[in-house]
Amino acid sequence: MSFVDTLRQWDEAVTCVNRQDFSKALEIFLGIQEPNSKIYFDIGCLHLLDQDFDAAEKAFDCSIRKDEHLAIAFFQRGITFYKKKRYEESLADFQKTFKTLRGNQLIDYKALGLRYILYACDVLHNMALVEAELGNWEKAQEHLTKALNYKTEARFNIIDKALQSILKQKLFKLVEFQSKEMFKPNKHYVAELEKKDYLGKAKVVASVVPQDEFSGFAPLQPQVQDGPTRPKEPEVLRVLEGEPHTVLFEFIPETSDELAVVPGNIVFVLQKGADNWANVVFNERRGLVPYNYLERLEISLASNKNKVSIYLSLFSIVGVIINDSGNVSEKQSTDNSCIVKVHFNFNFVVSVPCGSPYTMLIEKISRKLNLPSSAITLSEQSVISANTEMEELWSRASGGRVTLWCNTKEVREQPSIIHLVALHSYESSNPEDLNFQQGDKIKLLSKINQDWLEGQCNGNTGIFPASFVEEVPANGQ
Repeated sequence: MSFVDTLRQWDEAVTCVNRQDFSKALEIFLGIQEPNSKIYFDIGCLHLLDQDFDAAEKAFDCSIRKDEHLAIAFFQRGITFYKKKRYEESLADFQKTFKTLRGNQLIDYKALGLRYILYACDVLHNMALVEAELGNWEKAQEHLTKALNYKTEARFNIIDKALQSILKQKLFKLVEFQSKEMFKPNKHYVAELEKKDYLGKAKVVASVVPQDEFSGFAPLQPQVQDGPTRPKEPEVLRVLEGEPHTVLFEFIPETSDELAVVPGNIVFVLQKGADNWANVVFNERRGLVPYNYLERLEISLASNKNKVSIYLSLFSIVGVIINDSGNVSEKQSTDNSCIVKVHFNFNFVVSVPCGSPYTMLIEKISRKLNLPSSAITLSEQSVISANTEMEELWSRASGGRVTLWCNTKEVREQPSIIHLVALHSYESSNPEDLNFQQGDKIKLLSKINQDWLEGQCNGNTGIFPASFVEEVPANGQ
């Protein structure tokens, strides 16, 4: 029998004892193939409760053979021998019990699964009773006198009453173990007996079937022929969820959960959290974007037809259309225009007339990225610049479409230089001050506070009062 089976039967038998069904509990205990010392002890207690002293003696013998240091088993077997009037053997077991205590006042078996405290004074009390049964009253008195050194507050009356009985050479009551108390299996082991579903039950999070709650496995279902038809829902209504928003500011993600967007992107907000972060969809990707970076598109979605027309207009911005069957496809060029698909940190398209010069193309892309054209580098098979033969580029356009790659470089704006003119002459003896005459031009270096400035004049640098100067207009340079 496996440890798990033993544990399960042991727990079941203890449960029967708690229900006062002792016969059923004993039947289950006897069905355990390889009992340990605690289980043998429980079996002996049930036999003792049933007044079957011979079976109880055998069970306690087995318990002691399994664990020679189980003091409570010696104590119970001593009680069994006493009830069988085998006083010498009973005295020997009580003596072994006291020896196993090793001078301790008590042993608390709670940690081992038994709600019982074995007191040393109780063992000496029973030893005195057995000596009295044998007629050894002096030895009985010695055991009780010794018990006074081990007794606790809860056991005062028992020892005192026993001493009074010994002085009168009368017998007294045996201290017995409560046979209804059993060793119980470890509660943590018992908890592990219950089956646990570590994977949990699958949950439908997305399905093309309305109100689909099925999460198991099933064979393919037969198709109904000539069934009722209904208008096909356009793919865009299922693909694009949420409300459309326009991106106002560039957002650079700092974690993998966040999504990079730039001004002008159109995203679809799936959910807005209380922390002002929005879960959005953009370019077939999902991520988090600060909601205050977005502006909702004020549109009316009165019907699916209106919704489709709105998404058609939105798709025209990003270069795709929806065909008659409701499927999304790339936008085709019309008339003499050419669709230029640009690969950047994100993909976008611009429409220019075929054969357009480089300046027109770069200007459209510049406006799209909100960057100066000098910061943008375009390439196809090679870098495209103002010197590139654009006719060769447009000749490679297939179906009125061409794909380019875009790189940008950081553009640092030169800080504007502010010049001041002195309204009054200023002379100071402090070495850190700047001296100047009325009408001198001063180059502003920094603003120290509301009243003092730092500037440069005639090759000298220092500070001066702000009230002595005024700014020179830009056209006055």
